[in-house]
Amino acid sequence: MFISKIMTRNVVTIDINADISQAREIMSENNFRHLPVVDESNFLIGIVTDRDIRSVSPSSHITGDKGREALNRFSGIKIKDIMTKNPVALSQLDTLQDALILLQKERFGAFPVIDEQKKLIGIVSVRDLLREFINVLGLEEPGTLLCIIAENKLGQMKKIVDAITEEHVSFGSVLVARYWEKGKRAVFPYLLTQNIAPLKRKLKNMGYTILDPMDWYMDHLPQND
Repeated sequence: MFISKIMTRNVVTIDINADISQAREIMSENNFRHLPVVDESNFLIGIVTDRDIRSVSPSSHITGDKGREALNRFSGIKIKDIMTKNPVALSQLDTLQDALILLQKERFGAFPVIDEQKKLIGIVSVRDLLREFINVLGLEEPGTLLCIIAENKLGQMKKIVDAITEEHVSFGSVLVARYWEKGKRAVFPYLLTQNIAPLKRKLKNMGYTILDPMDWYMDHLPQND
């Protein structure tokens, strides 16, 4: 799935010399938290977030003359003073997987999308990515997620799929992930049924280990020293 199929195309932007109050007003009216900054030719030059604005906003506890002074200073701040320059951006040819990996690495809430000339053509938010990920996995349909620990060798996936289909159970999706034990992989089938007890017994009898998916997740969290 290419990002060009997911992104929002009609992007609201802001000028580098705009007042910070204008950015706050745009965000409030449109209920979003990221504003790409572009020049007159629509080249991406920065991005400003609601967090950037909050970081320089005067405290509501400051009143009187000091409060008025703080508001005056705030009103004089320009977008160029607080924006992130040269932000991390996606290409329209990047995939959903590319975006999710970048999201994990960079911890941003949204990514501008640019063309080959670095002109802004769209924006993708965390919400967009999660919505598409849910759609790809078929998670909107009622079902059950299993975690099956299997040997990392040819033919194991076919054996698991065959075992499940023999029980007349439909798949929503299947993911394969790392497992801490060498030579093993975790297989995550999302099955469109709630009645999985017979299937779990069958898989265990075939020699597979069945884990609660949350146990796998906890095993892969960073360990504190």
